[in-house]
Amino acid sequence: MKNLMNTALGLSLVATSALADGHASELTIAIVNNGHMINMQKVAEAYTEETGVALNWVSLEEGVLREQVTSDTATGGGQYDIINIGMQEAPIWGAAGWIEPLEFSDEYDVDDLLPAMRNGLSVDGTLYAAPFYGESSMVMYRKDLADAAGVTIADNDSWDNVKAAAAAMHDPDNGVYGACLRGKPGWGDNMAFVTTVVNSFGGAWFDAEYHPTLDSDEWKSAIEFYVDLLGTYGPPGSEGNSFNEILALYNEGKCGMWIDATIAASFLTVDGVEYAQSPNAGNPVGANWLWAWAMAVPTGTEKSEEAHAFIEWATSKAYIEAVGNHADFGWSKVPTGTRASTYAIPEFQEAAPFAAAEMAAIESAAPEATDLKPYVGVQFASIPEFPEVGTAVAQEIAAALSGAKSVDEALEAAQSAADSIMSEAGYY
Repeated sequence: MKNLMNTALGLSLVATSALADGHASELTIAIVNNGHMINMQKVAEAYTEETGVALNWVSLEEGVLREQVTSDTATGGGQYDIINIGMQEAPIWGAAGWIEPLEFSDEYDVDDLLPAMRNGLSVDGTLYAAPFYGESSMVMYRKDLADAAGVTIADNDSWDNVKAAAAAMHDPDNGVYGACLRGKPGWGDNMAFVTTVVNSFGGAWFDAEYHPTLDSDEWKSAIEFYVDLLGTYGPPGSEGNSFNEILALYNEGKCGMWIDATIAASFLTVDGVEYAQSPNAGNPVGANWLWAWAMAVPTGTEKSEEAHAFIEWATSKAYIEAVGNHADFGWSKVPTGTRASTYAIPEFQEAAPFAAAEMAAIESAAPEATDLKPYVGVQFASIPEFPEVGTAVAQEIAAALSGAKSVDEALEAAQSAADSIMSEAGYY
Protein backbone atom coordinates (compact mmCIF):
# COMPACT_ATOMS: atom_id res chain seq x y z
CA MET A 1 0.00 0.00 0.00
CA LYS A 2 1.25 3.48 -0.86
CA ASN A 3 2.22 5.25 2.35
CA LEU A 4 0.18 8.37 3.05
CA MET A 5 3.22 10.09 4.44
CA ASN A 6 4.78 10.06 0.96
CA THR A 7 2.22 12.50 -0.40
CA ALA A 8 1.46 16.13 0.31
CA LEU A 9 -2.12 15.05 0.97
CA GLY A 10 -0.92 12.57 3.55
CA LEU A 11 1.21 15.17 5.32
CA SER A 12 -1.67 17.63 5.43
CA LEU A 13 -3.96 14.97 6.89
CA VAL A 14 -1.50 14.21 9.65
CA ALA A 15 -1.14 17.89 10.40
CA THR A 16 -4.88 18.54 10.63
CA SER A 17 -6.10 15.38 12.31
CA ALA A 18 -4.65 15.63 15.82
CA LEU A 19 -6.30 17.57 18.59
CA ALA A 20 -4.55 20.58 20.02
CA ASP A 21 -3.72 18.77 23.23
CA GLY A 22 -1.95 16.01 21.30
CA HIS A 23 -4.41 13.23 22.15
CA ALA A 24 -5.87 11.07 19.43
CA SER A 25 -9.40 11.89 18.34
CA GLU A 26 -12.19 9.51 17.39
CA LEU A 27 -14.59 9.92 14.49
CA THR A 28 -17.95 8.12 14.47
CA ILE A 29 -18.91 7.26 10.91
CA ALA A 30 -22.32 5.97 9.78
CA ILE A 31 -22.00 3.85 6.64
CA VAL A 32 -24.22 1.66 4.49
CA ASN A 33 -23.34 -2.04 4.76
CA ASN A 34 -22.35 -2.43 1.10
CA GLY A 35 -19.10 -4.02 -0.03
CA HIS A 36 -17.01 -0.92 -0.77
CA MET A 37 -17.96 0.68 2.54
CA ILE A 38 -17.13 -2.50 4.44
CA ASN A 39 -13.76 -2.73 2.65
CA MET A 40 -12.99 0.84 3.67
CA GLN A 41 -12.88 -0.21 7.31
CA LYS A 42 -9.90 -2.45 6.52
CA VAL A 43 -8.13 0.04 4.25
CA ALA A 44 -8.58 2.84 6.78
CA GLU A 45 -6.55 1.01 9.41
CA ALA A 46 -3.53 2.69 7.79
CA TYR A 47 -5.20 6.07 8.24
CA THR A 48 -5.54 5.50 11.97
CA GLU A 49 -1.94 4.29 12.23
CA GLU A 50 -0.59 7.40 10.54
CA THR A 51 -2.88 10.08 11.95
CA GLY A 52 -3.82 8.76 15.39
CA VAL A 53 -7.50 9.26 14.59
CA ALA A 54 -9.57 6.32 15.78
CA LEU A 55 -12.55 5.37 13.62
CA ASN A 56 -15.79 4.13 15.13
CA TRP A 57 -17.82 2.51 12.35
CA VAL A 58 -21.61 2.20 12.52
CA SER A 59 -22.54 -0.08 9.61
CA LEU A 60 -26.27 -0.23 8.87
CA GLU A 61 -28.62 -1.76 6.32
CA GLU A 62 -29.62 0.79 3.69
CA GLY A 63 -33.12 1.57 4.90
CA VAL A 64 -32.11 1.70 8.56
CA LEU A 65 -29.16 3.96 7.74
CA ARG A 66 -31.39 6.46 5.95
CA GLU A 67 -33.88 6.53 8.82
CA GLN A 68 -31.30 6.96 11.58
CA VAL A 69 -29.07 9.43 9.75
CA THR A 70 -32.02 11.58 8.68
CA SER A 71 -33.42 11.71 12.20
CA ASP A 72 -30.08 12.50 13.82
CA THR A 73 -29.01 15.11 11.26
CA ALA A 74 -32.36 16.90 11.09
CA THR A 75 -32.48 17.31 14.86
CA GLY A 76 -28.79 18.13 15.31
CA GLY A 77 -28.39 15.04 17.46
CA GLY A 78 -24.63 14.89 17.00
CA GLN A 79 -24.43 11.10 17.04
CA TYR A 80 -22.21 10.99 13.94
CA ASP A 81 -19.22 13.00 12.72
CA ILE A 82 -19.43 11.64 9.16
CA ILE A 83 -22.47 10.19 7.41
CA ASN A 84 -23.22 8.26 4.24
CA ILE A 85 -25.86 10.02 2.16
CA GLY A 86 -26.69 10.13 -1.52
CA MET A 87 -27.85 12.38 -4.32
CA GLN A 88 -31.41 12.62 -3.07
CA GLU A 89 -30.40 14.07 0.28
CA ALA A 90 -27.17 15.99 -0.35
CA PRO A 91 -28.51 19.05 -2.25
CA ILE A 92 -31.57 19.35 0.00
CA TRP A 93 -29.62 18.97 3.23
CA GLY A 94 -26.88 21.29 1.99
CA ALA A 95 -29.37 24.04 1.13
CA ALA A 96 -31.04 23.56 4.52
CA GLY A 97 -27.74 23.88 6.38
CA TRP A 98 -27.86 20.36 7.79
CA ILE A 99 -24.45 19.43 6.37
CA GLU A 100 -21.29 21.46 5.89
CA PRO A 101 -19.89 22.58 2.53
CA LEU A 102 -16.72 20.72 1.58
CA GLU A 103 -13.49 22.44 0.57
CA PHE A 104 -10.43 20.35 -0.20
CA SER A 105 -6.79 20.93 -1.08
CA ASP A 106 -5.65 21.46 -4.68
CA GLU A 107 -4.15 17.96 -4.66
CA TYR A 108 -7.61 16.50 -4.19
CA ASP A 109 -8.40 17.61 -7.77
CA VAL A 110 -12.14 18.19 -7.53
CA ASP A 111 -12.25 18.66 -11.31
CA ASP A 112 -11.39 14.96 -11.67
CA LEU A 113 -14.77 14.03 -10.19
CA LEU A 114 -17.20 12.89 -12.86
CA PRO A 115 -19.56 15.79 -13.67
CA ALA A 116 -22.67 13.69 -13.02
CA MET A 117 -21.48 12.90 -9.50
CA ARG A 118 -20.14 16.34 -8.64
CA ASN A 119 -23.27 18.12 -9.89
CA GLY A 120 -25.60 15.72 -8.14
CA LEU A 121 -23.95 16.36 -4.76
CA SER A 122 -23.67 20.14 -5.07
CA VAL A 123 -25.81 23.23 -4.59
CA ASP A 124 -25.03 26.23 -6.81
CA GLY A 125 -21.57 24.82 -7.50
CA THR A 126 -20.73 24.11 -3.85
CA LEU A 127 -19.97 20.47 -3.01
CA TYR A 128 -21.77 19.24 0.11
CA ALA A 129 -20.95 15.54 -0.06
CA ALA A 130 -17.96 13.80 -1.61
CA PRO A 131 -18.68 10.68 -3.70
CA PHE A 132 -17.16 7.50 -2.28
CA TYR A 133 -18.53 5.44 -5.13
CA GLY A 134 -20.96 6.24 -7.92
CA GLU A 135 -23.21 4.11 -10.03
CA SER A 136 -25.85 3.80 -12.67
CA SER A 137 -27.71 0.56 -13.39
CA MET A 138 -27.27 -2.09 -16.08
CA VAL A 139 -28.04 -5.69 -16.99
CA MET A 140 -25.64 -8.32 -15.64
CA TYR A 141 -26.32 -11.73 -17.12
CA ARG A 142 -24.83 -15.22 -17.28
CA LYS A 143 -23.67 -15.66 -20.86
CA ASP A 144 -23.32 -19.42 -20.42
CA LEU A 145 -26.99 -19.72 -19.45
CA ALA A 146 -28.07 -17.33 -22.21
CA ASP A 147 -26.09 -19.27 -24.80
CA ALA A 148 -27.46 -22.60 -23.60
CA ALA A 149 -30.98 -21.22 -23.81
CA GLY A 150 -30.35 -19.75 -27.25
CA VAL A 151 -31.11 -16.14 -26.27
CA THR A 152 -29.24 -12.86 -26.46
CA ILE A 153 -29.54 -9.62 -24.51
CA ALA A 154 -28.67 -6.39 -26.30
CA ASP A 155 -27.93 -2.87 -25.07
CA ASN A 156 -31.21 -1.03 -24.38
CA ASP A 157 -33.13 -4.16 -25.29
CA SER A 158 -36.92 -4.21 -25.17
CA TRP A 159 -38.55 -5.41 -21.97
CA ASP A 160 -40.36 -8.08 -23.99
CA ASN A 161 -37.03 -9.52 -25.13
CA VAL A 162 -35.69 -9.36 -21.60
CA LYS A 163 -38.72 -11.27 -20.32
CA ALA A 164 -38.23 -13.87 -23.06
CA ALA A 165 -34.58 -14.28 -22.06
CA ALA A 166 -35.56 -14.65 -18.41
CA ALA A 167 -38.12 -17.30 -19.33
CA ALA A 168 -35.56 -19.23 -21.37
CA MET A 169 -32.96 -19.23 -18.59
CA HIS A 170 -35.45 -19.94 -15.81
CA ASP A 171 -34.79 -23.42 -14.38
CA PRO A 172 -36.08 -23.50 -10.80
CA ASP A 173 -35.78 -27.29 -10.57
CA ASN A 174 -32.01 -26.77 -10.77
CA GLY A 175 -32.01 -23.68 -8.59
CA VAL A 176 -31.67 -21.08 -11.36
CA TYR A 177 -34.09 -18.17 -11.64
CA GLY A 178 -34.42 -16.17 -14.83
CA ALA A 179 -34.45 -12.69 -13.29
CA CYS A 180 -33.33 -11.52 -9.85
CA LEU A 181 -34.64 -8.02 -9.16
CA ARG A 182 -35.22 -5.83 -6.14
CA GLY A 183 -38.47 -6.41 -4.29
CA LYS A 184 -37.74 -5.28 -0.73
CA PRO A 185 -39.80 -2.19 0.10
CA GLY A 186 -38.00 1.14 0.37
CA TRP A 187 -37.62 4.27 -1.72
CA GLY A 188 -34.00 3.31 -2.34
CA ASP A 189 -34.69 -0.43 -2.44
CA ASN A 190 -37.46 -1.78 -4.69
CA MET A 191 -38.44 1.68 -5.91
CA ALA A 192 -34.98 2.39 -7.29
CA PHE A 193 -35.45 -0.34 -9.87
CA VAL A 194 -39.21 0.04 -10.22
CA THR A 195 -38.93 3.75 -10.99
CA THR A 196 -36.59 3.07 -13.91
CA VAL A 197 -39.15 0.62 -15.29
CA VAL A 198 -41.87 3.25 -14.91
CA ASN A 199 -39.64 5.87 -16.56
CA SER A 200 -38.98 3.55 -19.51
CA PHE A 201 -42.74 3.06 -19.93
CA GLY A 202 -43.14 6.84 -20.16
CA GLY A 203 -44.31 7.46 -16.59
CA ALA A 204 -43.13 9.79 -13.83
CA TRP A 205 -43.72 10.31 -10.11
CA PHE A 206 -45.45 13.68 -10.43
CA ASP A 207 -47.00 15.93 -13.04
CA ALA A 208 -46.01 19.56 -13.57
CA GLU A 209 -48.03 20.67 -10.51
CA TYR A 210 -46.53 17.85 -8.40
CA HIS A 211 -49.72 15.82 -8.25
CA PRO A 212 -48.76 12.12 -7.94
CA THR A 213 -49.38 10.14 -11.15
CA LEU A 214 -49.47 6.63 -9.72
CA ASP A 215 -52.97 6.14 -11.15
CA SER A 216 -51.72 6.66 -14.72
CA ASP A 217 -51.77 4.07 -17.49
CA GLU A 218 -47.95 4.19 -17.62
CA TRP A 219 -47.60 3.23 -13.97
CA LYS A 220 -50.16 0.45 -14.33
CA SER A 221 -48.43 -1.03 -17.38
CA ALA A 222 -45.00 -0.83 -15.73
CA ILE A 223 -46.06 -2.39 -12.43
CA GLU A 224 -48.03 -5.15 -14.12
CA PHE A 225 -44.93 -5.96 -16.16
CA TYR A 226 -42.63 -5.85 -13.12
CA VAL A 227 -44.90 -8.05 -10.99
CA ASP A 228 -45.31 -10.58 -13.80
CA LEU A 229 -41.59 -10.69 -14.64
CA LEU A 230 -40.33 -11.05 -11.09
CA GLY A 231 -43.29 -13.04 -9.82
CA THR A 232 -42.97 -15.60 -12.61
CA TYR A 233 -39.22 -15.81 -13.19
CA GLY A 234 -37.74 -14.55 -9.92
CA PRO A 235 -36.69 -16.45 -6.80
CA PRO A 236 -39.27 -17.19 -4.11
CA GLY A 237 -39.60 -14.43 -1.53
CA SER A 238 -38.43 -11.69 -3.90
CA GLU A 239 -40.40 -9.13 -1.90
CA GLY A 240 -37.64 -9.46 0.73
CA ASN A 241 -34.68 -9.07 -1.63
CA SER A 242 -32.61 -5.95 -2.21
CA PHE A 243 -28.99 -5.44 -3.29
CA ASN A 244 -27.15 -7.58 -0.74
CA GLU A 245 -29.62 -10.46 -0.89
CA ILE A 246 -29.50 -10.63 -4.68
CA LEU A 247 -25.71 -10.32 -4.75
CA ALA A 248 -25.52 -13.44 -2.60
CA LEU A 249 -27.99 -15.29 -4.86
CA TYR A 250 -26.09 -14.30 -7.98
CA ASN A 251 -22.75 -15.43 -6.58
CA GLU A 252 -24.36 -18.74 -5.64
CA GLY A 253 -25.18 -19.25 -9.34
CA LYS A 254 -28.92 -18.85 -8.84
CA CYS A 255 -29.64 -15.92 -11.16
CA GLY A 256 -29.76 -15.79 -14.94
CA MET A 257 -29.80 -12.01 -15.00
CA TRP A 258 -29.76 -9.14 -12.55
CA ILE A 259 -30.63 -5.53 -13.41
CA ASP A 260 -29.18 -3.36 -10.69
CA ALA A 261 -26.37 -1.02 -9.66
CA THR A 262 -23.29 -1.04 -11.88
CA ILE A 263 -21.19 -1.20 -8.71
CA ALA A 264 -22.38 -4.80 -8.21
CA ALA A 265 -20.00 -5.90 -10.96
CA SER A 266 -17.08 -5.30 -8.58
CA PHE A 267 -18.39 -8.03 -6.29
CA LEU A 268 -19.53 -10.74 -8.72
CA THR A 269 -17.58 -13.97 -8.38
CA VAL A 270 -19.43 -16.04 -10.99
CA ASP A 271 -17.52 -16.60 -14.23
CA GLY A 272 -18.79 -15.53 -17.64
CA VAL A 273 -20.81 -12.47 -16.69
CA GLU A 274 -21.72 -10.13 -19.54
CA TYR A 275 -23.11 -6.61 -19.35
CA ALA A 276 -25.72 -4.65 -21.30
CA GLN A 277 -27.30 -1.22 -21.00
CA SER A 278 -30.67 -1.13 -19.25
CA PRO A 279 -33.82 -2.17 -21.15
CA ASN A 280 -36.59 0.22 -22.08
CA ALA A 281 -40.16 0.09 -23.33
CA GLY A 282 -39.78 2.80 -25.96
CA ASN A 283 -38.54 5.63 -23.73
CA PRO A 284 -34.84 5.14 -22.95
CA VAL A 285 -34.56 8.34 -20.88
CA GLY A 286 -34.51 7.28 -17.25
CA ALA A 287 -34.17 3.57 -17.98
CA ASN A 288 -30.97 3.51 -15.90
CA TRP A 289 -30.56 5.31 -12.62
CA LEU A 290 -27.88 7.63 -11.23
CA TRP A 291 -26.62 7.48 -7.67
CA ALA A 292 -23.63 8.05 -5.47
CA TRP A 293 -23.02 6.91 -1.94
CA ALA A 294 -21.21 9.93 -0.58
CA MET A 295 -19.68 11.19 2.66
CA ALA A 296 -20.82 14.36 4.39
CA VAL A 297 -20.20 16.23 7.65
CA PRO A 298 -23.29 17.00 9.76
CA THR A 299 -23.42 20.63 10.82
CA GLY A 300 -22.49 21.06 14.43
CA THR A 301 -20.06 18.18 14.89
CA GLU A 302 -17.29 19.13 17.29
CA LYS A 303 -14.78 17.32 15.06
CA SER A 304 -15.45 19.14 11.80
CA GLU A 305 -11.80 19.66 10.84
CA GLU A 306 -10.89 16.02 11.35
CA ALA A 307 -14.06 14.86 9.59
CA HIS A 308 -13.23 16.97 6.53
CA ALA A 309 -9.69 15.60 6.52
CA PHE A 310 -10.87 12.00 6.61
CA ILE A 311 -13.37 12.54 3.79
CA GLU A 312 -10.66 14.16 1.68
CA TRP A 313 -8.51 11.05 2.11
CA ALA A 314 -11.32 8.49 1.70
CA THR A 315 -12.55 9.98 -1.59
CA SER A 316 -9.14 10.82 -3.05
CA LYS A 317 -7.01 9.35 -5.84
CA ALA A 318 -4.66 8.14 -3.09
CA TYR A 319 -7.45 6.05 -1.56
CA ILE A 320 -8.21 4.38 -4.88
CA GLU A 321 -4.51 3.53 -5.22
CA ALA A 322 -4.51 2.17 -1.68
CA VAL A 323 -7.37 -0.23 -2.47
CA GLY A 324 -5.85 -1.23 -5.80
CA ASN A 325 -2.53 -2.08 -4.15
CA HIS A 326 -4.08 -3.67 -1.03
CA ALA A 327 -3.28 -7.34 -0.55
CA ASP A 328 -6.87 -8.15 0.42
CA PHE A 329 -8.61 -6.33 -2.44
CA GLY A 330 -6.85 -5.26 -5.64
CA TRP A 331 -7.84 -3.23 -8.69
CA SER A 332 -11.10 -5.05 -9.37
CA LYS A 333 -12.37 -3.89 -5.96
CA VAL A 334 -11.62 -0.17 -6.15
CA PRO A 335 -14.59 2.20 -5.70
CA THR A 336 -15.71 3.24 -9.16
CA GLY A 337 -18.03 5.78 -10.72
CA THR A 338 -16.46 8.83 -9.09
CA ARG A 339 -13.25 9.91 -10.85
CA ALA A 340 -12.30 10.06 -14.51
CA SER A 341 -8.71 9.17 -13.61
CA THR A 342 -9.76 5.77 -12.25
CA TYR A 343 -10.85 4.63 -15.70
CA ALA A 344 -7.45 5.56 -17.17
CA ILE A 345 -5.46 3.33 -14.79
CA PRO A 346 -4.11 0.34 -16.80
CA GLU A 347 -4.33 -2.05 -13.85
CA PHE A 348 -7.98 -1.13 -13.33
CA GLN A 349 -8.80 -1.50 -17.02
CA GLU A 350 -7.33 -5.00 -17.00
CA ALA A 351 -9.10 -6.06 -13.81
CA ALA A 352 -12.53 -4.54 -14.54
CA PRO A 353 -14.24 -5.92 -17.67
CA PHE A 354 -17.36 -4.01 -16.64
CA ALA A 355 -15.68 -0.57 -16.74
CA ALA A 356 -16.81 0.50 -20.21
CA ALA A 357 -20.42 -0.58 -19.61
CA GLU A 358 -20.47 1.19 -16.25
CA MET A 359 -19.16 4.46 -17.70
CA ALA A 360 -21.62 4.30 -20.59
CA ALA A 361 -24.49 3.87 -18.13
CA ILE A 362 -23.35 6.76 -15.93
CA GLU A 363 -22.89 9.08 -18.91
CA SER A 364 -26.31 8.23 -20.36
CA ALA A 365 -28.27 8.74 -17.13
CA ALA A 366 -30.61 11.73 -17.34
CA PRO A 367 -31.42 13.30 -13.95
CA GLU A 368 -32.46 16.70 -15.34
CA ALA A 369 -36.05 17.90 -15.24
CA THR A 370 -37.86 17.37 -18.56
CA ASP A 371 -41.30 17.77 -20.09
CA LEU A 372 -42.01 14.28 -18.74
CA LYS A 373 -41.04 15.07 -15.15
CA PRO A 374 -40.75 18.41 -13.32
CA TYR A 375 -38.15 17.22 -10.84
CA VAL A 376 -34.43 16.46 -10.79
CA GLY A 377 -33.56 12.80 -10.26
CA VAL A 378 -33.89 9.53 -12.16
CA GLN A 379 -35.04 6.93 -9.63
CA PHE A 380 -36.04 9.56 -7.07
CA ALA A 381 -37.39 13.10 -6.98
CA SER A 382 -35.10 15.66 -5.38
CA ILE A 383 -37.74 17.14 -3.09
CA PRO A 384 -37.87 16.86 0.72
CA GLU A 385 -41.12 14.89 0.68
CA PHE A 386 -39.94 12.15 -1.64
CA PRO A 387 -38.55 9.72 0.97
CA GLU A 388 -41.95 9.66 2.69
CA VAL A 389 -43.81 9.29 -0.60
CA GLY A 390 -41.39 6.69 -1.93
CA THR A 391 -41.53 4.62 1.24
CA ALA A 392 -45.33 4.57 1.28
CA VAL A 393 -45.51 3.54 -2.38
CA ALA A 394 -42.78 0.93 -1.89
CA GLN A 395 -44.92 -0.93 0.64
CA GLU A 396 -47.81 -1.10 -1.81
CA ILE A 397 -45.66 -2.34 -4.70
CA ALA A 398 -44.19 -5.04 -2.44
CA ALA A 399 -47.74 -6.05 -1.50
CA ALA A 400 -48.59 -6.42 -5.19
CA LEU A 401 -45.46 -8.49 -5.78
CA SER A 402 -46.23 -10.83 -2.88
CA GLY A 403 -49.83 -11.27 -4.03
CA ALA A 404 -51.31 -9.61 -0.96
CA LYS A 405 -52.91 -7.02 -3.24
CA SER A 406 -53.73 -6.74 -6.91
CA VAL A 407 -51.77 -4.20 -8.95
CA ASP A 408 -54.87 -2.01 -9.20
CA GLU A 409 -55.43 -2.15 -5.44
CA ALA A 410 -51.79 -1.38 -4.71
CA LEU A 411 -51.65 1.60 -7.06
CA GLU A 412 -54.94 2.99 -5.78
CA ALA A 413 -53.60 2.89 -2.21
CA ALA A 414 -50.24 4.28 -3.34
CA GLN A 415 -51.91 7.19 -5.14
CA SER A 416 -54.01 8.00 -2.10
CA ALA A 417 -51.01 7.95 0.26
CA ALA A 418 -48.85 10.04 -2.04
CA ASP A 419 -51.62 12.55 -2.66
CA SER A 420 -52.17 12.98 1.07
CA ILE A 421 -48.46 13.60 1.69
CA MET A 422 -48.06 16.12 -1.15
CA SER A 423 -51.29 17.94 -0.27
CA GLU A 424 -50.32 18.21 3.39
CA ALA A 425 -46.92 19.54 2.34
CA GLY A 426 -48.66 22.39 0.54
CA TYR A 427 -47.85 21.62 -3.06
CA TYR A 428 -51.51 22.14 -4.02
